[in-house]
Amino acid sequence: MPGFLPPSMRGALAAMLLVVNTCFWCVPLFAFSLIKLVLPIKPVRIAVDRVLNAIASNWIACNSSWMRLTQRTKWDVAGLEELEYRSWYMVHCNHQSWVDIFVLQHLLNKRIPMLKFFLKRQLIYVPIIGLAWWALDFPFMRRHSSAYLLTHREKRVEDLDATRRACEKFAFMPTSVMNFPEGTRFTADKHRIESSPYRYLLKPKAGALAQSLSILGNRFRWFLDVTIVYPESVPTFWQFLCGSVPKISVRARRLAIPPELRGDHFAGDPQFRKTVEHWLQDLWRDKDRQIEALLDPGQQGPNR
Repeated sequence: MPGFLPPSMRGALAAMLLVVNTCFWCVPLFAFSLIKLVLPIKPVRIAVDRVLNAIASNWIACNSSWMRLTQRTKWDVAGLEELEYRSWYMVHCNHQSWVDIFVLQHLLNKRIPMLKFFLKRQLIYVPIIGLAWWALDFPFMRRHSSAYLLTHREKRVEDLDATRRACEKFAFMPTSVMNFPEGTRFTADKHRIESSPYRYLLKPKAGALAQSLSILGNRFRWFLDVTIVYPESVPTFWQFLCGSVPKISVRARRLAIPPELRGDHFAGDPQFRKTVEHWLQDLWRDKDRQIEALLDPGQQGPNR
């Protein structure tokens, strides 16, 4: 590990390795995605999707390699022991930084199927990686405020249809559908503005979860609830690249999905939506208490 280098040089080295790794794996990724685009038939799609997921998994594995090379981070991780690679997962996590994505990928790669994130529509325009997300069928969502949807109800239907189309693409092979229910990264200002009832979290939004369960509820074997905590302070992505994150604590819980949330449901059904919201709020209260415990200086946990 180049620990003798100053943080800025380690950050530059990590950034270079990330860019080189991304460009290298995007070449075969785009080539195979063109095959799927030209021949959109089920047998071809299934075969190509397996290749695309393998390419993405190798990209993540290489990212983990440069992370180990350039970082001194102490990982405090628990709850990954019983995960099954060939099961279907609905994965939820609190959201604080772009670093969260690399943490999740690093820890869950090859433990569960490839993570497919719900992303803001604007992220499709991120150079190279936005196109890679599109090739891997990541669902891109348009984020609208509740006030906007009250006066433009047709947009709610458009969002539901977009989510349905994205989820239907996952039906061919085991998949891990990943969502950040808060819809945005946590900040003290956002927490204050929305008057969140939680101490360390924003209010969770149940829309993506309700839609995913209404379409794929019978396929999901497990719900994976992940909590990420940065005990020192929430890092920027540059601080992460520089190896300036002393410790990352992660707790994962594999939970059974309640029977009432399985089966055929209409995501827009008020009763089903309310049931999903209540379940998610219970999870969020538990997560808030867990974050408080992990931030306790006396809290001890296993290392990975």
